[in-house]
Amino acid sequence: MTTIADVCQFLNRFAPPETAADWDNVGLLAGDTTSSVERVMTCLTITRSVVEEALTERVALVVSHHPILFRGVKQLTPHTPDGRLLLPLLRAGVAVYSPHTAFDNCPGGINDGLCARLGLTAVEPLRPREVRECKLTVFVPESDREPVSDALFAAGAGVIGEYEQCSFRVPGTGSFFGRDSTHPTLGQKGRREEVAELRLEVIVPEARLPAALAAMRAAHSYEEPAFDVYPLRPRPGTMGEGRIGTLASPRTLGEFAQHTRQQLSASSVQVIGDSAKLVTRVALACGAAGEFLRDAIRAGADLFLTGEMRFHDGLTAQDADVGVVLPGHYATERPGVEDLAHRLAAEFPDVAVWASRRETDPLWSVESAHTPP
Repeated sequence: MTTIADVCQFLNRFAPPETAADWDNVGLLAGDTTSSVERVMTCLTITRSVVEEALTERVALVVSHHPILFRGVKQLTPHTPDGRLLLPLLRAGVAVYSPHTAFDNCPGGINDGLCARLGLTAVEPLRPREVRECKLTVFVPESDREPVSDALFAAGAGVIGEYEQCSFRVPGTGSFFGRDSTHPTLGQKGRREEVAELRLEVIVPEARLPAALAAMRAAHSYEEPAFDVYPLRPRPGTMGEGRIGTLASPRTLGEFAQHTRQQLSASSVQVIGDSAKLVTRVALACGAAGEFLRDAIRAGADLFLTGEMRFHDGLTAQDADVGVVLPGHYATERPGVEDLAHRLAAEFPDVAVWASRRETDPLWSVESAHTPP
């Protein structure tokens, strides 16, 4: 039986919540992790039509890219917009998980998917993120070696590049003198004891250090485990926000805009710049990411692609002679939602998973329709 907790654990590994933007609200936002799940639906945003589909199809979990309750609310009633959306889901026991900016930028996430669809190679983060890690050293008796190691690995420690469960162990001798109030696991209180121990070392991401320490304490047999934490110097990482890559062969801005429209099934595409401008280096960030324009300029991009952008950011791009392609917020992120449904279905073959069939772009173009869809 698959539970909500099982799906959340997979999503947390794929798009770690600690990599989300500081202002974001990600993870399991509503629901009971112990509930079983047989039907999961992904979507871009929780809307009335999405709620209706979730209830009709009896889903147990909705994975919505955009968070619910993005800002703090004081009321959830049928008279508030949030209440009208969420109360029906809560009554039906439907859980909601949001990966948002963690999913935007994780390996295989939305931005990587855009790069693949648009034919970019040699892709790198547009805004690289420093890796901040610690070395955790804990002293354990031999009997605690596996329980403590397993607990630390499960908490996210011991990852070096593409290798997991990495540690280093050195045998030695530990000593202690237990006072009257202690209950030592080994030896006796009231006298100095010497015991054979292992020095167990693991690397821990800074953001996961509290969880790793809690897991270590829970698994350790000592009342007061001895441990040290050494902050490591920050280093450049391979992960980060946005992406920049290279086209296999140059295209004009006009050609690339048409290519984008076809690949993303966009109803229309807005463009800034000379349609004849040759484009080789392309920077992108899904959604509403005009704040990455200056990063694209600094990186020497010929073109910046995002879903939507403020007017004055467009003027900045024009002044810097950087082309801009805006296929729409929905068009840049909906494909990722569909990809995530396929990924979840492959991971949980006993669960029915699909991307919402009723979700649509709220914007429509006179180029593609005379009336709203």
